[in-house]
Amino acid sequence: MYLLRRHSQTHQENDSSQKDVKVSELRAALGPLSGRSLKFCTDACLRRYLEARNWNVDKAKKMLEETLKWRSTYKPEEIRWHEVAHEGETGKVSRADFHDRDGRTVLIMRPGMQNTTSGEDNVRHLVYLLENSILNLPENQEQMSWLIDFTGFSLNTSVTVKTARDIIYILQNHYPERLAVVFLYSPPRIFQAFWKAVKYFVDTKTSQKVKFVYPKIKDSIELMKTFFDIENLPSEFGGKATLKYDHEEFSRLMAQDDVKTAKFWGFDEKPNHIMDPIEESPAS
Repeated sequence: MYLLRRHSQTHQENDSSQKDVKVSELRAALGPLSGRSLKFCTDACLRRYLEARNWNVDKAKKMLEETLKWRSTYKPEEIRWHEVAHEGETGKVSRADFHDRDGRTVLIMRPGMQNTTSGEDNVRHLVYLLENSILNLPENQEQMSWLIDFTGFSLNTSVTVKTARDIIYILQNHYPERLAVVFLYSPPRIFQAFWKAVKYFVDTKTSQKVKFVYPKIKDSIELMKTFFDIENLPSEFGGKATLKYDHEEFSRLMAQDDVKTAKFWGFDEKPNHIMDPIEESPAS
């Protein structure tokens, strides 16, 4: 028994050492970095891209370079809440005020509260909240959890398949290994048609993280309990807490986080309207 434990420990140490070598190889392959690219490409970041490409350095390099190119043009770290606040008025996507049992940030999505038709703005809003969720991850935690409530869901008001495809592409290619699990809570039958249309674009690794859960199925209830404290979990997901979205309060929280974001990325200038996003309207 001792020899088995010793062998397992040695194997883990060797595996860890080999992965450290891969990280060093990837960093060398990327060449000199500066500015935001250098800040973005931490060892943890490189590990995520290597993990997403099964520790193939060449494939991880290509993937990461595509992300750096995307970030240089899309500039997700420069998006400010007042630019996307109109998308969040109904609370269709918000960061929860609780974490899962592993301390991960939780994003709550309520597609039944879809309030706009611009695919581009919907994507931008979600990218903002992805960046915000990452900013608020506790130390030594790399991933987030998603909870999706289908109350009021309708194919007529849902985002288009194209928008869903764009979101999936960005998540898989530019935020690899950031998603721990997605709970689709009590999805209606009409969602199956939508899921069949978008599932084609979901890679195997991401697909395995998608969990369909139903309130009357015991296994589903137990699964939720393994990930969440029922006392903190909103009743919409089978918990005992109350889910309340106050747009004004959430906007204040996001404005405060915008200051943290600017500081993290080392911006010299203070983002416009950062302390009072409520006054900023889409029409202004």
